[in-house]
Amino acid sequence: MLEIKNISFAYTETPVLEEVSFTIDKGKNTAIIGESGCGKSTLLKLIYGLYDLNSGAITYNDKPILGPKHNLVPGEDYIKYLAQDFDLMPYITVEENVGKFLSNMYPEDKKVRVQELLDMVEMTAFAKVKAKFLSGGQQQRVALARVLALEPEILLLDEPFSQIDTFRKNSLRRNLFKYLKHKGVTCIIATHDSTDALSFSDETIVVQNGRVVAKGPSKTLYENPTTKYIASLFGEVNELRLTQLIDVEPEEDQLLLLYPHQLKVVENGMMQVVVKQCYFKGSHYLVKAAFERRAIFFEHDSELELNQEVFLMLA
Repeated sequence: MLEIKNISFAYTETPVLEEVSFTIDKGKNTAIIGESGCGKSTLLKLIYGLYDLNSGAITYNDKPILGPKHNLVPGEDYIKYLAQDFDLMPYITVEENVGKFLSNMYPEDKKVRVQELLDMVEMTAFAKVKAKFLSGGQQQRVALARVLALEPEILLLDEPFSQIDTFRKNSLRRNLFKYLKHKGVTCIIATHDSTDALSFSDETIVVQNGRVVAKGPSKTLYENPTTKYIASLFGEVNELRLTQLIDVEPEEDQLLLLYPHQLKVVENGMMQVVVKQCYFKGSHYLVKAAFERRAIFFEHDSELELNQEVFLMLA
């Protein structure tokens, strides 16, 4: 088990992380989400041992993970960290980069291992190509294969799919997280993409202003967000009163956090909005409307006319 115990850290006088605590069980895939600058990347670096904590402790199976004050070479052998810069050797081939840290004592085993990883990241066709000739997305896939080469117990990923096109991204995510589950590798991924959390993570940790504000099963956090901030990390969200949508007694009123698919157009209702923009999403339209001088988002199966007035109700 990986345990983060009440840790705090600052690069200067301003705290980046404050009193952060959580645990992650072996073999779990955990997503860390939050707005830019909230401390996600710093948290991964601290878990890896790149910095010294101001306070608190990080342990794995009750063994402390220490920073550069204690380790001449930061990091632990059983942890691999993939940063947003890939650190590939530009003048050697893809297969040489992936196998760089594998032993040469058993060349056949090394060859099989490299091939397995190239297949997983769908880079087999580029095995003999030098890294400097690859696109950013291709380099990212090679870097991912390289950190997996020695099969770590803990894998730390910082925006690992940021430069990969949508088609490759979806395929790679399926391959990667299936592979990690099969191998029992504990994975922590810092991401801005809610798909990483909802579709592939067992748990999600939400960070805001350097503090953990929520942790739980990804589906639970999505379906029952406790704050607008948490809900907004999964997409557009509307903050409405129940009395704005249906006729209830004042004492029954409550604040609702509603995603666009939770509102629908009806012939008549209490909530009347003015259509301002329609965005085609393939299977539906995302509609931006004005209500009481603020934006409201809802989904509709066809395009609506601009400045058209419609009524909304809970879907």
